[in-house]
Amino acid sequence: MRATRSLLPVILLLGFTCGCTSTANTGAAPSDVLALQSGPEASTADGSLKLVKHLPAPAGTRDGTEQFLSPNDVLEISVYQAASLDRTVQVDSSGLISLPLIGVRTAAGKSVRQLERELEKAYGASYLQSPDITVFLKESAGQRVTIDGEVARAGLYPVSAGTTLLDAIALAGGFRDVADQGKVYVFREVGGARLVANYDVGAIRSGRMANPRIYGGDVVMVFTSQGRVALNNLKEALGIAVNASRLAVIP
Repeated sequence: MRATRSLLPVILLLGFTCGCTSTANTGAAPSDVLALQSGPEASTADGSLKLVKHLPAPAGTRDGTEQFLSPNDVLEISVYQAASLDRTVQVDSSGLISLPLIGVRTAAGKSVRQLERELEKAYGASYLQSPDITVFLKESAGQRVTIDGEVARAGLYPVSAGTTLLDAIALAGGFRDVADQGKVYVFREVGGARLVANYDVGAIRSGRMANPRIYGGDVVMVFTSQGRVALNNLKEALGIAVNASRLAVIP
């Protein structure tokens, strides 16, 4: 009887925990969390964040087929049959690069293919006949994604042209045991608007939902499963109760 009574406050505490919603591990503002709980096409009170069913590709990327260069990106530029013009350059904070003969050029905000065409035109105008130029994005400062919440290793991770949501979760070491795989949210800015979509990773893995593409600048947030938290608390409480019962029978 003594052990049973000692367990009662713990059970009451578990009941309270199951009914609560915590944002401590999400990093989201309370207004953002309220929007996420309001269903499809919901938005925050000030309209700054809109919940949508599917996230569109970032603006200007031709439905995600092109990636735009950013300040601090590192580029390898090769000029066919003119090795003396080859350079490894970093896009400066103003979005500019400097190259031999043609001087300073704007790189940020352009796709790799667009920059290649512009450099070929610039070199072809006065210096080379039918130049063939290749631009390779060696390091991308802008193509990084933030992964937070109930993952093994939250942080900032680089993404490539084909990175998907499952890839992003794997980069962060997978889910923690209290993660709700049905409450994985991806935040993205598209044309100045803040959008967020909810994805069910279990449904993605089973083929019932498409595996979405992840882009640089996205934020992936994994919410906590209150049921799993309660179950863990119950296991811990039962362990305490067993220990208490054993102590109770010691003369």
